[in-house]
Amino acid sequence: MNYIKILINGIIKENPTFVLLLGMCPTLATTTSAMNGLSMGLATMFVLICSNIVISLIKNLTPDMVRIPVFVVVIASFVTILQMLMQAYVPTIYATLGLFIPLIVVNCIILGRAEAFACCHGPVESLFDGVGIGLGFSIALTLLGAVRELLGAGSIFGIVLLPETSNMLLFILPPGAFITLGYLIAIVNRFKKA
Repeated sequence: MNYIKILINGIIKENPTFVLLLGMCPTLATTTSAMNGLSMGLATMFVLICSNIVISLIKNLTPDMVRIPVFVVVIASFVTILQMLMQAYVPTIYATLGLFIPLIVVNCIILGRAEAFACCHGPVESLFDGVGIGLGFSIALTLLGAVRELLGAGSIFGIVLLPETSNMLLFILPPGAFITLGYLIAIVNRFKKA
């Protein structure tokens, strides 16, 4: 199987945010800044990669009747590891993302990839699928956060680019997430048609 094709598929063709419209809760809630979007994307990518690999390794040992509960336990284990690592090494980011880190367990992107890809392919393909989908999600969240931060606070990654008088608070607030996401999806769809 072509690993580059799997990577590109996750970033472009099956981008979880802009194409599949999955994981909207963390997408809209955590992207008030580019750093928050990047952090949430990387956290999700870690869990996605690890759970994809483990699920692909245990797929033949798991009876169909308990497949989904086993997937959830695997995902929850990696979320717990991630939570502990973030609390220990990046407590400010952990505090900022708060409740959305434990909610990675029920993120439909991760469970969907476990069901659609990892349980049907080997560990290497599942690794590349996790990286591709994770990168696509991370890029989308970082882009959404950067646009919202630029328009709402006049900065990107905390670096001030616009004068304070041009800031539009709406984009930092929840309605700004919907507006920005809608425009970004429209732009992505326009480029896909071209």
